[in-house]
Amino acid sequence: MSGLDWPALLRAGIQGLRLSPEEFWRLTPAELRIMLGAAASPPLSRARLQELLRAYPDLQKERDDG
Repeated sequence: MSGLDWPALLRAGIQGLRLSPEEFWRLTPAELRIMLGAAASPPLSRARLQELLRAYPDLQKERDDG
């Protein structure tokens, strides 16, 4: 479904990192990955931003669209 192994992540967070359940559920998946030792994603470069803008251009709204 989501592609995440929640039982393993819960064990790693609660047993491995000694987080309380409340602390665990407040984390984003990205924060949990970093705490578990995964490297953070590199920052978005200008070239990558331009590539994304070309691939997914903003659509012009008509004046009455809000």
